Amino acid sequence: MSNDIKLINRYESRIRFNEVDSMGILWHGNYIKLFEDGRESWGLEYGLHYLEVYENETYTPIVHSSINHKGMLRYGDTAIIETEFINSPAAKIIYQYRIFNKSNNELVATGKTIQVFTNLDQQLLLNNPEYFIKWKQKQGLL
Repeated sequence: MSNDIKLINRYESRIRFNEVDSMGILWHGNYIKLFEDGRESWGLEYGLHYLEVYENETYTPIVHSSINHKGMLRYGDTAIIETEFINSPAAKIIYQYRIFNKSNNELVATGKTIQVFTNLDQQLLLNNPEYFIKWKQKQGLL
């Protein structure tokens, strides 16, 4: 497994009025949405997007998520979501996130999600699916 290859995507998202609390600050639950936006952008860039997963008759439910809040985003700010794939031999997909305020490059949050593979009947797959192994080979991760 190659540890020197970094698969990182940066995605911008403007904070909308319906995403903030009564103080005008991004509501804490919406950081998960920013992670989702980052994962989707990452997947489109690196060829491991949701339709690809579904076309290969698997789901990838999240089994773990964590957020460390370090600052604030407000209505009208632009968030930069940096999503990084963390390579693992296990049958899971791990992402780490760093969210910045574009206006001052302040780090406002870090986080992590872990997804596992299931078949379409939602039965856990204990081994990496063949398409995921091929994708990792193509990326130079195996």
